[in-house]
Amino acid sequence: MESWLPFFVIIATVSIVIQAGILFVLYKKIREVNEKTPRAAAELHAKITPILARLQALMEDTQPRISSMIADAAEITHLARSRAQKFDRVFSEAVDRLRLQLIHADQVVSGALETIEEAGSKVRRTVWGPVHQASAFIKGVKVGLEFFRSQRRPADGRGEQSDEGLFI
Repeated sequence: MESWLPFFVIIATVSIVIQAGILFVLYKKIREVNEKTPRAAAELHAKITPILARLQALMEDTQPRISSMIADAAEITHLARSRAQKFDRVFSEAVDRLRLQLIHADQVVSGALETIEEAGSKVRRTVWGPVHQASAFIKGVKVGLEFFRSQRRPADGRGEQSDEGLFI
């Protein structure tokens, strides 16, 4: 076992030296990055500052326009709503007037039809009633005359046939 000990000591020494080298290289790189970081931050700041200034100026310039557009849109919405309400009111009034006119027209037509019906009824009673009575009177006279004619004729088979014709 003693023969392996120097070998392990050499390997441990070499690995410690390699680790020290790696640590030294890391130290150098970190120092380099540390030196470059403020420069990169300064460059980034120099590039971003004008962009931010332009954006802020643009926002300050457009903010009144946007506010004006929003106010205009609100006013347009208000006007549209009031016009729609006015249109609804006018339309409702027109529909109500039309309904009243239709009711009035219906009453006029109904009255005219009732008057026409009444006139027709009166015509039937005044004109057709006497016409029917006169017609009935004429038929009665005719039947009476035929009856008297049949009485004057001698009684043969024809008289009975004419009496039968009178009965329905």
